[in-house]
Amino acid sequence: MQPGIRDSVKLKWKMVHCWTIVEGMTPLFHPHLVNGPLGDPALYIDIKFEGRAVLFDLGEIHILPPRKILRISHVFVSHTHLDHFVGFDHLLRIFLGRDKELQIFGPPNFLKQVKHKLSAYTWNLVEGYPHSLDLVIKEVHPDRVISTRLSSSSAFTQETALEVNGFNGLIHQEPSFQVHAAFLDHKIPCLAFALVERAHINILKTELDKMGLRKGPWLRQLKEAIWREEKDEVPILALSQENGVSPERYFPLDSLRKTLVRITPGQKIAYVADTILNEKTEAAIGELVAGADYLFMETVFLEEEVQRAGEKYHLTARQAGCVAAGSGVKRLIPFHISPKYSVEPERVIQEALQTYRNMKEKKKLSGGD
Repeated sequence: MQPGIRDSVKLKWKMVHCWTIVEGMTPLFHPHLVNGPLGDPALYIDIKFEGRAVLFDLGEIHILPPRKILRISHVFVSHTHLDHFVGFDHLLRIFLGRDKELQIFGPPNFLKQVKHKLSAYTWNLVEGYPHSLDLVIKEVHPDRVISTRLSSSSAFTQETALEVNGFNGLIHQEPSFQVHAAFLDHKIPCLAFALVERAHINILKTELDKMGLRKGPWLRQLKEAIWREEKDEVPILALSQENGVSPERYFPLDSLRKTLVRITPGQKIAYVADTILNEKTEAAIGELVAGADYLFMETVFLEEEVQRAGEKYHLTARQAGCVAAGSGVKRLIPFHISPKYSVEPERVIQEALQTYRNMKEKKKLSGGD
């Protein structure tokens, strides 16, 4: 693809995408395809107000500045084909020598693969580093999640005892959000993911001003207390602004919740890459992505090449559009388009989005949601 054409496609993509994420109230999650719809899969999701990010898939990420890479706390890898995992070495290089913990999730055999990549390097000088990098590796199986910790302080050779937990679709949970996963079929087990905000907690600035309170870390503590469903009488330490000083004041949680907070449904961002579409995978995708605000979904081939898509265990644009519409997804973002369409990727994007719109309209006219 000529540089001018590729830059034009990326610019159009960025303009459309930026428009979609700013409408409505300020969202917690800000998703961004690192390499656009044509390059290696890597979905970077900024978590607003928390100073960090998560990453779905780990293709080429050199385009990301180090400051953004260092915000990443969790990486969710669908499978370890080269274009989905080649960014691991760059990520490791940026993190090494820093006091950081990075959690990385992947499919069966993932732990062994990560250990093999690490063992390809010589680590004889890392004991002199002032800080240790800890990699928490979590290998997802249909019935369990196996995890261990590898540390640069031991040259990534001494691992903690393997921890085994059951898997019922949920692979990560925090007070504010959860990450769910489903198994797809790419001739190997391949994971799809959904990042789900438990509820979106909006702080009403006008009410904050009326109460003489100011912004600060205490608002994060207030939100976490609400997410944890603490008791109404739990005291929350707030900061007020009086005569140039900031005295601390305690308020019952229930009082602040009723006055300062508006709770709306949380965001849901789903990610589906590299799978054949059959009865089993369609059901798995439908359940995982249902009602998502954003569905980032592979559209590797046009429908005219549906046979080739099946042979390669990939989706067509039309298949992606149908699944997205049938799952009640609010926005479909096609990506992972085959290089054969690099001169005119708009054809693939348009087929996916037009199918999605047509199916939604048909569903609406037939009395569906």
